[in-house]
Amino acid sequence: MYQNLLQNPSFFSLLLQFDQDIAAQTREKGCSCNGALHVANYNRKPRGGPDILPKDFDLRLSFCCGTDGCRKRATPPSVRFLGRRVYLMSVVVLVTAMCHGVTGKREAKLRAQFGVSGRTLERWRHWWRESFPRSRFWREAAGRFSQPVDLNAFPRSLLERFTGPDEPIRVYRALVFLAPLDMEDRDGRSTVVDGGYIHAEDVF
Repeated sequence: MYQNLLQNPSFFSLLLQFDQDIAAQTREKGCSCNGALHVANYNRKPRGGPDILPKDFDLRLSFCCGTDGCRKRATPPSVRFLGRRVYLMSVVVLVTAMCHGVTGKREAKLRAQFGVSGRTLERWRHWWRESFPRSRFWREAAGRFSQPVDLNAFPRSLLERFTGPDEPIRVYRALVFLAPLDMEDRDGRSTVVDGGYIHAEDVF
């Protein structure tokens, strides 16, 4: 169950490892001005995860160009965070999916367990139903699915499209696929799926 997964520290360790790997690739590429990138991580205060999270999990991995006159920041996509949202990406995705079609009593229990207010959950639902289908990311990525994904059942219908030997791997692959959303939600720009960070065909 997704509910158990969101209390599993090992799953969050897997997410951190992905972010670290993407950050290493970003740093190796360097800045667009050909300058070297220096570590410029910053703290986040993520909500919704287990009481014990991996060391450095609250760090948003980021870099800054060391070239005078540039100093451009380079922040790679993340499977832990979703733009400026205070809740972890996995919580935004999985709690919304779990609440789809359940009774009011069951939904109230999920909200209480993960500290999500009814108003916040409704904003998430609206985002999945209205904003996400219109996002540049989804317009570019939707064609990668052999069959259309049911927009009315987002994000549950999207999660169901990913395969793997167990639930943690299936959810992990879905979050990897969604990672470019962090960039679009944070600064209004979308990272193209084939832009060098994430190849969607590798996560199905």
